[in-house]
Amino acid sequence: MKYLFANWKMYLDYDESNILANALANEHKKIPESVKVAVFPSALSLYPVAQVLNDVGIGVGAQNIFWADKGGYTGEVSAEMFKNVGCKYTLIGHSERRHQFHETNHEVRQKLEAALTVGLIPVLCVGETLKEREENKTEEVIEVQLRAAFENLSWPVGRELIVAYEPVWAISKGMGASDVGLPCDEIEAERIHILIAKMVKGILPEVDPVVLFGGSVRKETVAGYLSQPHIHGVLVGAASTRLDSWLEIMASAIN
Repeated sequence: MKYLFANWKMYLDYDESNILANALANEHKKIPESVKVAVFPSALSLYPVAQVLNDVGIGVGAQNIFWADKGGYTGEVSAEMFKNVGCKYTLIGHSERRHQFHETNHEVRQKLEAALTVGLIPVLCVGETLKEREENKTEEVIEVQLRAAFENLSWPVGRELIVAYEPVWAISKGMGASDVGLPCDEIEAERIHILIAKMVKGILPEVDPVVLFGGSVRKETVAGYLSQPHIHGVLVGAASTRLDSWLEIMASAIN
């Protein structure tokens, strides 16, 4: 099984999200059963996008959730609320949440538990910054993030456990050609994926993790990443917000 997940971030407004969702729905017959596709639109456009894509077997997820069910939390949206409008997945601890909004490992754990409680499939994002990598702390940082998320956690039977490796230094800052991060070659990505799978099995031995790569994946690189046996799929950002580039990524991944 291959996983092709599209994080639309804050690139598309309400109308643009619906236009792209309908275009993807028209292409769904090209997706083989061996490939799982999901998109993560903005909260404002999530409901109509889910109405269109859930009908054709394309999953929809939240980019972020809050850990409380209800209450005086102005501006937040709970996991239960996202589940009720058609979400199957949610990103947890995306690198931009961690490093731009200073989300802590404790908050990541709270959100992970909230997602599991309501029946969402969390996609836990982990990864190191350039400084941490240059200081040879990659393995340490990833292990801390994984342990904070999964240690002493009872994983629901039959629920997928998905981890996305996001090398922060490889993630682009925008949609322009000059905004790409440093490249992470597929051999190094494979090494880290093997490491993540081993760490997760050490914490939760009863679960076989799905590990995705999310480091500025593009049509030119997706086939190389997916050729590695321990890279089960990709989490794509800016390149997934344009129909032409997303279709090219899907074609490269499927062929």
